[in-house]
Amino acid sequence: METLIINIPEKKSDLVKSLLKELGVSFKEEKKSKKNFKEQLLDSPVWTDQDFENMELAAKSFNSLKPAKW
Repeated sequence: METLIINIPEKKSDLVKSLLKELGVSFKEEKKSKKNFKEQLLDSPVWTDQDFENMELAAKSFNSLKPAKW
């Protein structure tokens, strides 16, 4: 099986797809994001002060670890 990527004008897309389907070609639809970049950024999670406090506590705990002597 070979993969081929082609750009088809939207007006001719249905015609080309129907011809290719008759020849046994399978299609893999490309998932397009309906949101633009700005909307995606606005949906990003927001970190709270508690999140930062937990990270600082974890960093302090990690820095206080000392390797065991053999």
